[in-house]
Parts: sequence; structure tokens; C-alpha cells
Amino acid sequence: MLITICMSMSLRHRLPEICRVLEGAGHEVLTPVDTREFNYESANDHERAELKRDKDLIRTHYEKIKISDAILVLNEDLPGKPNYIGGNSFLEMGFAHVLDIPIYLMQDVPDSNYRSEMLAMDPIVIDGDLSSIPADLTTDLRAAVG
Repeated sequence: MLITICMSMSLRHRLPEICRVLEGAGHEVLTPVDTREFNYESANDHERAELKRDKDLIRTHYEKIKISDAILVLNEDLPGKPNYIGGNSFLEMGFAHVLDIPIYLMQDVPDSNYRSEMLAMDPIVIDGDLSSIPADLTTDLRAAVG
């Protein structure tokens, strides 16, 4: 299955391990554009917006989602933000939902002002167990129906 990973750039250190596990299970993985040269954590909103415009990050990731069988949102804990889903990941969930692409969440839907919208997208919570993502959508659909 082709899976696009959606996440906060604050979690980019998790990508190598997540990709290794998913690829080891036979999945193909698409990841966000590498922005390691950019200090995302210390940048202000205007600097982050400029990076997103300059590298066309939102559209680039949307194109990856369009060709994917599913997305995986790495909504892991950040300091003071359990199960964090930021603005871009929320947009990406919306893109996937509109395109009828399954949405997998690493952890439960976070408490936020847009929790009901996320719940309405029917994400599949895997509780950190990457092995619970099926090898193909047929398997996933049979499990949902059965």
C-alpha cells in the first residue's frame, strides 16, 4: 500500500524509524519535503509561512496524498500537546477525507476546537501499532465490514 505520512515538523526525527517499519511491512512511503536546514522550532509564523510558500509545501504534500492509498498522521505527543495534530496535518486529513482516502492516526484524536471535524472523517486509530495497517485496502475494508 502507498502511504503518505502527515505530521508536525517537530516530529521529523521519528521519520526514519516509521519509514523503516512501514517499508519492512511491504508498504511504499511518501514523506514531507525535507526541511532539516530550516530551524522550524525557533522560526516565527511569518518565517514558517515563507518557507511553506517558497517550497510550495502544502501543494506538494497534497499531490502525494492524491496518489496514496492511505495517509498516516503521526499525532504523537509534543510538550504540553498530547496527540498533537497541527494545522497542516488537519488540512491533509481534510484532503484525504474529500478524496475518500483512509486516514490512520498514530494515537487517538486530540482534544481541540476541531475535534468533531476530525471525528467526522472517521480516522482509524492504530494506538502506535504500525503493524495494524493492512498490506492493502481490501484487507482493511473486509475488517471494517466483517
